[in-house]
Amino acid sequence: MAVDYLVIVVYLAGMLAMGWWGMRRAKSKSEFLVAGRRLGPAMYSGTMAAIVLGGASTIGGVGLGYQYGLSGAWMVFTIGLGLLALSIFFSARIARLKVYTVSEMLDLRYGGRAGVISGVVMWAYTLMLAVTSTIAYATIFDVLFDINRTLAIVLGGSIVVAYSTLGGMWSITLTDMVQFVVKTIGVLLLLLPIAVVKAGGFSEMKAQLPTEYFDPLGIGGETIFTYVLIYTFGMLIGQDIWQRVFTARSDTTAKWGGTVAGTYCLAYAVAGAVIGTAAKVMYPKLASPDDAFATIVKDELPMGVRGLVLAAALAAVMSTSSGALIACATVANNDIWSRLRGIVKPSGAEHDEVKGNRAFILIMGVAVIATSIALNNVVEALTVAYNLLVGGLLVPILGGLLWKRGTAQGALAAVAVGGLAVLGLMAAYGILANEPIYYGLLASLAAYVVVSLATPATDAAVLAVWRERLAGRGGPETESVSEAVPAAQ
Repeated sequence: MAVDYLVIVVYLAGMLAMGWWGMRRAKSKSEFLVAGRRLGPAMYSGTMAAIVLGGASTIGGVGLGYQYGLSGAWMVFTIGLGLLALSIFFSARIARLKVYTVSEMLDLRYGGRAGVISGVVMWAYTLMLAVTSTIAYATIFDVLFDINRTLAIVLGGSIVVAYSTLGGMWSITLTDMVQFVVKTIGVLLLLLPIAVVKAGGFSEMKAQLPTEYFDPLGIGGETIFTYVLIYTFGMLIGQDIWQRVFTARSDTTAKWGGTVAGTYCLAYAVAGAVIGTAAKVMYPKLASPDDAFATIVKDELPMGVRGLVLAAALAAVMSTSSGALIACATVANNDIWSRLRGIVKPSGAEHDEVKGNRAFILIMGVAVIATSIALNNVVEALTVAYNLLVGGLLVPILGGLLWKRGTAQGALAAVAVGGLAVLGLMAAYGILANEPIYYGLLASLAAYVVVSLATPATDAAVLAVWRERLAGRGGPETESVSEAVPAAQ
């Protein structure tokens, strides 16, 4: 394993080095939180693909392939569909708003009365997303170094917190590009063909496994529908995803760069399911489907290649973890803490805010590591977070983008009714049940429409400002792209 260890150590050292390099570029709030809004198509596509394809998409995607066959691709596939929908239909408008958070968008659209409540819901989601990604380090470092769970979480989490705190979005963008390349080589170009060959090829896989393993809908229509509600719609409204949209140099970059990233996700979904199906042929009696990835890597890959593929898994976890961490810190600072303190910052104070945002990343990072150590049932925690996110925020966000009659009162009612309905239904049906997200969304939609129609329409002046921002005219930032450092390609 010496060569494998060397590959991993070099990779981790490279992540820290890029964090240090990113610190030299992050001199303003815009650069620290959204990479100066100047990423070109190549970097934008790579970093967007990196953040949405995390440990759940890699280790979990292979595990679903092991359990269900090719239809195990649906979870990651719906993530790709969500990214495609976001990119094609909404990302150009989102990028033109020139905001930093989803809650700022809600305030801009509805007149400044939805920020704190929506911020709390978004903060809970991003915190749990960061926690579940951080816990995944325990599995990977256990395979690599045979160390205990707590030390693995502290080691992996500390590296992510370090480079994220140093350079903010610039550091995360640079590391995500490396992680995207490592994942592409490790999973798509190495592990996928090796796994198929080791399993005897597709003909042998079909001979060894039941026919339902090759049924595209074998996982079940209800499960696929639930994946669409949670993951496809979750991609449309998550702060971690929107914050990457804000990094785009132009609305065209956001639209077409995101489309490329979404298409890549679809290919990644199929690859994970095929790898898992091959693992089922080679190891038919694993204790847990999620062990399939680590087992096939550990037992079937040659020295050096094994290290690179494990680095790919580590890259997948780190990209999601760092993206969720900066999103969590951004929401905590800009949507909750600053509003509760009643701070009104002058437009020229961006440079003064870098230190504050850096401190919040460090604080949230420590909280994420501590929560990861204490938490046991990760799946339930992430399900609660996604149900609250989609049940509480999907309707007011998409309603604000698509329906001009929606009001601030309607948005607040949708957040409150949808969130409470989801919590109550999870208590009644169970956290992992499908009913909470079904009925929670319907309750949120009903509350939004009824209350919006029953209250006065949004002030014309507020809508005028909203339309100006959607058209790309105006915004809070004084620094233009043309005045900034040349755009990243």
